[in-house]
Amino acid sequence: MKKIIITLALTLLATSIQAGKHIYIWPKGKMPDMRSTQIAAMTADTKVEGFRPDKNRQPYLEWADAPVHPNGSCIITISGGGYNSTCDDAYIRQWTERFTALGFQCVNFVYRTPRPEGLPIYQTAWEDGQRAIRMVRNEAGKRGFDAERIGTISMSAGSHLALLLATSSQTPAYAKTDALDEVPCHINFAIVNSPAYVLSDSKGGTPNVRSGYGPDVTIDTIFHFDNKTCPISLHHGGTDQYSPNASTLVFRELRKRKIPAELHLFPNKGHAALGLERGVEFLQQMGFITPLAPQVDIMTRFPHDNDRAQYYKEEIWPSGKIPYPQDNQGTPYIEWHIPAQLKTTAIQIIYSGGSYMSNNPNGFEVAPARRYLNSLGMAVVTMRYRTPRPAAETGLKKHISAWQDLQRAIRLVKNKAADYGLDPNNIGIMGSSAGGHLTLMGVTSSLQQAYLPFDNLDKIPCNVQWGIGIYPAYALTDGAEEHNTTSGVDNNAVLVPELNFDLKTVPMLFIHGDEDVWAAMNSVKVWEKMRAMGIQSELHLLAKRNHCFQHFSSPGTGSYNYLERIYDFLKERNILK
Repeated sequence: MKKIIITLALTLLATSIQAGKHIYIWPKGKMPDMRSTQIAAMTADTKVEGFRPDKNRQPYLEWADAPVHPNGSCIITISGGGYNSTCDDAYIRQWTERFTALGFQCVNFVYRTPRPEGLPIYQTAWEDGQRAIRMVRNEAGKRGFDAERIGTISMSAGSHLALLLATSSQTPAYAKTDALDEVPCHINFAIVNSPAYVLSDSKGGTPNVRSGYGPDVTIDTIFHFDNKTCPISLHHGGTDQYSPNASTLVFRELRKRKIPAELHLFPNKGHAALGLERGVEFLQQMGFITPLAPQVDIMTRFPHDNDRAQYYKEEIWPSGKIPYPQDNQGTPYIEWHIPAQLKTTAIQIIYSGGSYMSNNPNGFEVAPARRYLNSLGMAVVTMRYRTPRPAAETGLKKHISAWQDLQRAIRLVKNKAADYGLDPNNIGIMGSSAGGHLTLMGVTSSLQQAYLPFDNLDKIPCNVQWGIGIYPAYALTDGAEEHNTTSGVDNNAVLVPELNFDLKTVPMLFIHGDEDVWAAMNSVKVWEKMRAMGIQSELHLLAKRNHCFQHFSSPGTGSYNYLERIYDFLKERNILK
């Protein structure tokens, strides 16, 4: 008899770890809030001839094949479908293939749909989700992954469910049914694509009635952000009818609690799963794929100007014409760096940060980007603007000298562009930290006069066609002079008044570390303002990264690959091929 029992146990174990088999999550007769109108099946399965709803009432897990080189982590795939179906068969296949190759044990979770009658639209799916997490955690030892390395990747309504699982695991969704319900149901990470129904103007299960805007539009109170809330990477399209403001406000709540988070917002993209590789970089940064590799100095990666064929240097101002001159600020100038083979006639102007106390056109914030863009066939103009800050007795704000230099430099570049075979009407500006604030000035306030015009050059408009802000500082009132005292998450931290957002305001790319003391909310709140104006910008916030995230970074992370985000942004705008 003992031998028979052991054989039966081994058979059951083999069955439970069989790939592709539906493993039902509820004991017979114990499924809460049973509805005869609901099924649990992927849409592709419902279209198979002979599909019988009465045979597909039970939510289930479907385990993928074990990875060849396991990394000790498990990822649960969750489809969207408006809580009316689970329709993302293609995404599930894509995610399973990608993450299995990276060493994750993958498992697809299929919950009950359509929306339950007489209950919140998410209720039965949430019940199924908490039970599914418990079952996955209970299987960790058998399947060779760590019970505290379990996460999700999801889409739309599935992302609403994933946010519930990520932020509210300490709130029971159902009454206990058996011993398995003693197992914790928190997750350890989440990649959340296009979450629907998160804000109060869409929680009834519709697209956002007011596009996620308004002083009374808030995150739905069902999301508790409890003490088991995990790191999250949020991905959203800028034109999604399920408002991307859902993702910016969730990010804000995570940062209030100092929970590592990423936020990736894609311009002119609708309702879709976006930026899969950004999610991979997030998991690498968090250590769920492999341990972080030693950090590398970016200056060692881009040490030489190999692609520069022409170089010219010129002062920004004619002799005796510098406005508000101060002896200690030095002479501002620009430098042209033109590659041997131009592949675009567009021009990128780049300058560094330095708290408006110093700036270095040959440092880590400028030289690598200059060399990278030159290698792609793009001309770059670097700028050395006046620092340190104007003396207190002048009564001038910290950025005024630099802003004057930037406006004059843009005019110089426009005036000389055609001489070098370049387009004077296809120019972007890029700066980091204080240089990022200066970029915001150039992008949002070009119609405001920074100095009194004195020659024909000053008749040239100083607006540009795009901006790139790398961890911009001083954009919010809680950090107008120093680092942000409330991390920008306080309601009283609003955009500083010098940012005019005039009619010449143009799209931007923002890249920022989530732990930056010159807070990531600088970038988020500018992005939100631009979206409210109908301007589609791109944003990437990187988990567990502070100021100057790119100077030293680990391979495989977003910090290491940040220059590629600049390329993607320029390519999307048809500036680079």
